[in-house]
Amino acid sequence: MTVHFIGAGPGAPDLLTLRGRDLIAASPVCLYAGSLVPEAVLAHCPPGARIVNTAPLELDGIMAEITAAHAAGQDVARLHSGDLSVWSAMGEQLRRLRAMDIPFTVTPGVPAFAAAAAALEAELTLPELAQSLVLTRTPGRASTMPPAESLANFARTGATLAIHLSIHNLGLVVADLSPAYGADCPAAVVWRASWPDQRIVRATLDTIEQAVAGTMERTALILVGRVLAAQDFAESSLYAPGYDRRFRPQDAASRFAGVSE
Repeated sequence: MTVHFIGAGPGAPDLLTLRGRDLIAASPVCLYAGSLVPEAVLAHCPPGARIVNTAPLELDGIMAEITAAHAAGQDVARLHSGDLSVWSAMGEQLRRLRAMDIPFTVTPGVPAFAAAAAALEAELTLPELAQSLVLTRTPGRASTMPPAESLANFARTGATLAIHLSIHNLGLVVADLSPAYGADCPAAVVWRASWPDQRIVRATLDTIEQAVAGTMERTALILVGRVLAAQDFAESSLYAPGYDRRFRPQDAASRFAGVSE
């Protein structure tokens, strides 16, 4: 018996990985975060599977379901939205499974920030503008923020920011970021990225609050950075004609000449 933690993706059912699909299809028990995982993903469950929406459950209740499946020798597909590596509450479940010596696997999923970037048709790292992407959030009821991980500190880097779980704190986001990025810095909010009812708002830090005006909540992702509206940026050296690389040595004197591909 194994518990398979599966990133179910940002919302569109066809953004589920093939591995995730196959694990769901092979597991007689499925525990899914019903507040965020689309029900269409559950169509991959085998006939007769026990399907449990964990949204109303506490951690003890979730672990009780897993313990019962373990006793019955049944694999469990444990579905979380997006990717499991950030804000999934997977860590606390894994800690308990290790203590109980219950085996598990982890299958990554398409993260929300990637779906939002695709919706914006944007590369979040552009040469000479931003080569770092910061995934962060603002303090909330469920989680506080370590003191050093403030928006103001991240803003000083000039990196592109993908700010999760914070649409209710949009005013705070604007106030904390404007001194470093400037009021004219491009900003965007993507609500329910990849879902059929996805909505996008593009603005600047100075105008984003008015543009959103309380029309989005919960599953909205805030992105901030110069890359969001950049047109005049340097091209990557990787594909430049004179760039010497393993797969395109420039001449016989290249250190890559004769290197097997």
